[in-house]
Amino acid sequence: MEGKLKLYGFNNLTKSLSFNIYDICYAKSQREQQDYIKYIDSQYNSERLTKILMRVTEMIGAHVLSISKQDYDPQGASVTFLISEEDAAGHKKPLMNDEIVAHLDKSHVTVHTYPEFHPETSIATFRVDIDVATCGEITPLKTLDYLIGKFDSDIITMDYRVRGFTRDVTGKKLFMDDKMSSIQEYIKSETLATYDAVDINVYQANIFHTRMLIKEIELQNYLFNTDIYEIPPKTRLAISNSLRREMIEIYSGSNVF
Repeated sequence: MEGKLKLYGFNNLTKSLSFNIYDICYAKSQREQQDYIKYIDSQYNSERLTKILMRVTEMIGAHVLSISKQDYDPQGASVTFLISEEDAAGHKKPLMNDEIVAHLDKSHVTVHTYPEFHPETSIATFRVDIDVATCGEITPLKTLDYLIGKFDSDIITMDYRVRGFTRDVTGKKLFMDDKMSSIQEYIKSETLATYDAVDINVYQANIFHTRMLIKEIELQNYLFNTDIYEIPPKTRLAISNSLRREMIEIYSGSNVF
């Protein structure tokens, strides 16, 4: 689409991005798994997640109305931002009560973390779910490279959808304000080169889905409190296979037997 669309009135398209990542780790004992969960909780507590979401809102040109954050026991954290769009001149809109209410169910950014392990395995996982919902001209897609870089992302799933319609100056309905065929168009080529990626899109419904799986794994990066040279070569191969199997199962959404 060449240049900016000339619209009649307010752009009331609602754009929703769900961004989900998994980080996988090998922790050989239950104690190490518990220590890994504690480490993740300290690294991605609500304070740090708030800073990440602040940057996300800056990138999409939104204005924060309010913030709610919570750390959980035994693990996990969540943060919710209510946001509003800047006006046409790029100024933040005044904080009026009716405006805050109007944006409660349309514009928000949320993040939730889910550290997980099972005592009978040596694999621990850390999941982050980020949801960005906007209305108007602002779009969450420009934040993807930033989000991928802020987390150790072994598996990524993304869903993007556009709802509603707006009108151009002639009165014609517009159900999309951006020509796109894939979420991958908004991710840098150097980032995409490190992942296998697949799309499942429903163009007639303006629904886009992309899954990404890390191509190469360097074992040392997946060992918690263990040096790779402490592990015999045969065991290294078994651990690598175990990590890869876990990733493929999460990526495909099915158990591998």
